Amino acid sequence: MTILVTYGSERGGTAGLANMVADGLRAEGFVVTVSPASLAEAPDAYEAVVVGGAVYAMRWHADSRRYVRRHATALRRCPTYLFSSGPLDDSATKKEIPPVKGVVHLMEVTGARRHATFGGRLLPESRGLIAHQMAKKLSGDWRDTNQVREWTAKIAADLRAGGQEQQKAG
Repeated sequence: MTILVTYGSERGGTAGLANMVADGLRAEGFVVTVSPASLAEAPDAYEAVVVGGAVYAMRWHADSRRYVRRHATALRRCPTYLFSSGPLDDSATKKEIPPVKGVVHLMEVTGARRHATFGGRLLPESRGLIAHQMAKKLSGDWRDTNQVREWTAKIAADLRAGGQEQQKAG
């Protein structure tokens, strides 16, 4: 089965998560292509799609939003999964964090089967006024490889079951 993993990432943390998702799916035996959402092709050539986006100020990354809106009809026809990246602490590993309002809407538009929120990453040397100020107090990497691996295993099980598990979270 072929899967597209596409993402919107400002500072590379979400791109790293997309690659972790892809690695997890490859370990499950799937053929995976990874591409930034701004460059990703239409999902028509794939049998499943995963779209990830960094969350800034309670909004999903613009490139991810645009990709989903542009390809909503095609995404409704194949198994689609969404993930968000954002909390700059370990909260995403301690409890399920629901998607932000805009992502909830995109899940409805696409019929997405699952969503997960993973911890984010902010480097101490981050540029940009807001990121630089935040990095003084909140720099770190809260992406959890095991959490991503568990989520991709759920996707793999769902795909192998022919999409019988129509869960919206986790």
